[in-house]
Amino acid sequence: MNTGPGRPSPAQDPTAPGGAGTAAPPAEGRGAAGPGTGPASAGAVASPEGRGHTGITDRVLERVAACAVREVEQVGGAAPRMLGVPLGRDAGRADPRVSGHVEGRMAIVRVTLSVAYPAPIRQVVHRVREHVVSRVRELTGLEARQVDIDVTRLIHPDEPGRRVR
Repeated sequence: MNTGPGRPSPAQDPTAPGGAGTAAPPAEGRGAAGPGTGPASAGAVASPEGRGHTGITDRVLERVAACAVREVEQVGGAAPRMLGVPLGRDAGRADPRVSGHVEGRMAIVRVTLSVAYPAPIRQVVHRVREHVVSRVRELTGLEARQVDIDVTRLIHPDEPGRRVR
């Protein structure tokens, strides 16, 4: 093929077969615009604070805390209530109710749950609080300084052979 003085070579001509797709990629540390551009040319990588922001919403905090509560033994959910009266009997199979609020790097969590009878309530609540604080810190990086827990019901284990007559 004759590439006279005014015509580009096949490697430079995007319309030629095997043209622009065969050009070598830019060298390591150089942007596509050429040498001296991009963050690598500044001599250092940007600090973590300068790279962007990751936000954790209240809903994400609530889901992380609810999963953490379910991981603790002897804890059940809370049946929905209307005017203080539980709407369902099966609170043990329901999920715990969790609400949360994020302010900067701090988290406030409120949990409503039930505890299996005859477990010591104070010890169970202490385990739940410690586990929620630990998992929220581990999974989101937030500091859960306040974890309020309401125990609304004791769940009695099902006794085998007991029937309604």
